[in-house]
Amino acid sequence: EPDEVTMLAVLSACNHGGLVEEGRRWFHRMEEFGLIAKIEHYGCMVDLLGRAGQLEEAEDLITSMPFEPNGIILSSFLSA
Repeated sequence: EPDEVTMLAVLSACNHGGLVEEGRRWFHRMEEFGLIAKIEHYGCMVDLLGRAGQLEEAEDLITSMPFEPNGIILSSFLSA
């Protein structure tokens, strides 16, 4: 079973490989493994979506996450 660190590594690999659909799928599958996405997982997804030009989806993710966005997330979004 993957843990939070494994999932962050998977999302990061999807991000660096430009694998948007795979990243989305793994992010949504976290619950299947009993994992709760942390701010690092959200940040990775915002960066992935931003790099892919999916700015509206990235913004929706930022506004729906259960955390206040940190500087890393905001920087990723603004530089997209």
